[in-house]
Amino acid sequence: MTGRKRWMFATLTGGLIAFLTGYLLLAKPEVPDATFVLLSGQKISTTSDLRGHVFLVDFWDTNCSSCIEEMPSLEDAYRRFHGAGLELVSVAMSYTPRDYAVNYAQTRHLPFMLTLDDGRLAHAFGDVQLTPTTLVVDRHGKILKRYVGPPDFGQLDAVIARALHDGASG
Repeated sequence: MTGRKRWMFATLTGGLIAFLTGYLLLAKPEVPDATFVLLSGQKISTTSDLRGHVFLVDFWDTNCSSCIEEMPSLEDAYRRFHGAGLELVSVAMSYTPRDYAVNYAQTRHLPFMLTLDDGRLAHAFGDVQLTPTTLVVDRHGKILKRYVGPPDFGQLDAVIARALHDGASG
C-alpha cells in the first residue's frame, strides 16, 4: 500500500470511528428490559407495562440523606405530572433493609410504585452504585436523562414536560 493509500485509509477509518463515537454519545440508550416486583407482588415490565408512558426510575436508600431530602420533590413532580401520563418507580437498593423501605413508603403514603432491588435492577440500569440515581424514560423506551445525585428539579420538570408533550403530539 502506498503512502497516499495508507493516508486515505487512515483518514476514512478515523472519520468512521469519530462518526460512530459521536452517534453513540448522542443516541438515546434504550431502557433495559426489566421487571419490577412491587411491594404488592404485582409485576411491572419496562417493555410491556411502561412502554407508552413517560416514567422515572429512582434508585434510593433509606440511609442516603440526599435521597430522603429529594423524596418530597419527587412526590410533588409525580403528583403534578401523573395526570398527564407520568409514572414513577422507586427502587430501594439491595442493601436497603426491606423493613426500612416499606416503613418509609407506608408512613409517608408515597403515591408511586415501590420495589426492592436484589441487585439485578441496579445492574440492568447501568450498574447503579450511587444514590440517588434517577432516570427519565420517554414513551418509546429511550432514556432521556440520567441524574446521579439529586436532580435539578426545574430541569427535571422541563424534561418531563417536554417528553409528555412530545408523546402527545407525536
